[in-house]
Amino acid sequence: MSPGDRRASLAGIQTMVPVLGRYAGLLTVGLLGLVVFGPLAVFLPLWSALTLGAAAALAGGLALTRIATLKARCEKLSGEVDLLSRRLLKVETAAATAAAQPRPETAEAALRAQIEELTVEFGLLSGIVRDLTTVVSAQDTEIAALKARPEIAPEIRTTETPRPQPAAPVAALDAAAAPLLPQPRAQATPLERVPPRPQPAPADRQPVPDPVPSVPARPIPPRPIPPRPAAAPADEAAIIAAFEGDGLEIHLQPVVTLPQRKVVAYEALARLRIGGPGAPPVEPEVFLPVLERFGRTTELDRRMLQRATVVARHLARRGSETLLTYGLSPLSLFEPGLLRELARTAADDPALAGLTIALPQESWRRLDAGQRGLLAPLQGRIGFSLDRPDDLRFDAAELAALGIGQVKVPAEMLLRPGAGRGSLSDIAVEDTAPALARAGIRVVATGVADEADVPDLIDLDVPFAQGTAFAAPRPVRAEVLAAPPSEEPTPPPEPERRPFRSVLRRAV
Repeated sequence: MSPGDRRASLAGIQTMVPVLGRYAGLLTVGLLGLVVFGPLAVFLPLWSALTLGAAAALAGGLALTRIATLKARCEKLSGEVDLLSRRLLKVETAAATAAAQPRPETAEAALRAQIEELTVEFGLLSGIVRDLTTVVSAQDTEIAALKARPEIAPEIRTTETPRPQPAAPVAALDAAAAPLLPQPRAQATPLERVPPRPQPAPADRQPVPDPVPSVPARPIPPRPIPPRPAAAPADEAAIIAAFEGDGLEIHLQPVVTLPQRKVVAYEALARLRIGGPGAPPVEPEVFLPVLERFGRTTELDRRMLQRATVVARHLARRGSETLLTYGLSPLSLFEPGLLRELARTAADDPALAGLTIALPQESWRRLDAGQRGLLAPLQGRIGFSLDRPDDLRFDAAELAALGIGQVKVPAEMLLRPGAGRGSLSDIAVEDTAPALARAGIRVVATGVADEADVPDLIDLDVPFAQGTAFAAPRPVRAEVLAAPPSEEPTPPPEPERRPFRSVLRRAV
């Protein structure tokens, strides 16, 4: 045998040794059984069968014992694997949570950069706001002067030469018109050259309508009317005196659901009673420009917020879920003390969760870093509302980020948007309310004065409405504002609920 063959045989033997070593016991038992039971099967068949049966029973018992041992070991290993998987899952969850949280250093650096950027814009926006305030004040003065002209025009017309009349209705002229007759231009008109009738018109005869003159009347040239100031100094003094006295009142106007007309909120409106207790209260359009010129708007908001807070506490104590909205003046955003005081009051009293402050759309769009910082503590404690919009371009995501939960839109802007093309938005008017509702913002149609507009608002899916068609503003009784906390306020009476079919019949 060659050396190569020897090495190959040795390698084969070395390969077979582990296999034979694993089954060496079984092979030994098999060989012993063959050597022992072979002759027995030939000479003693009965004893051979009994011996084989006993050996088979013993082998079966050993097999069962081994199976039970292996099963117990498998169960123990399964429990350890389960425990290990739970620990791994816990570690992965903790690692994912730690990875999701931003690092304090990164968040602080980003916040600092954002604050610096907004601080730079603060100076620019402040100057723009000052210029805008000046322009708006000048426009208000010009508009007030234009509104004053039609009131003087009838007085000027009565002093002019009357329109030429025929000679027939001479008897209809009484002593009240006598001062207007001796006019030089009236004597020169061609219609007065007709000779007078010898007999006057009978008393029971009705005056004959003016016939069409044969010669057209010469138009009267308009006289230049000097502009009248928006408010007389005496009126301004009376407004300031009433404001400093007890003339300021708070009125409530309900906000109802459509079409059920159920009261869900109230709006607190400021009214000023000028001239004593018996005088009718005037609306903010009359006294608010005067207070703005004298710099008293912040004081107005502070006094109105105090009274609105009292009413909101009473409503919360009574268990009512109705909200209370007050429209804040845009100039009050430049008074940090007012907003800080409101934030402290809201933090100390959870009952003010039903109070909502409203700001114009332009104010929400021009918030600077300081104003956002003042409004941030109020978010989540009281509600925010967008009021007096200039257009229907509402970004639902941006409004929701600011914490605005309500948008008040004039019904005229929703029902007749073609009147001002600048008020149109990128989406259809009928989709405005559903789009805001998906972001959790409710739409309130304000200034609803005609019942015929109610079905149209329902067709636009507007859920809430406010106006004189439902209820007019009513004052809150003085004893309610001065009542102890145990008493309940008396809100304005709910509007009359009418069936929806009757509303549709009236609208047709």
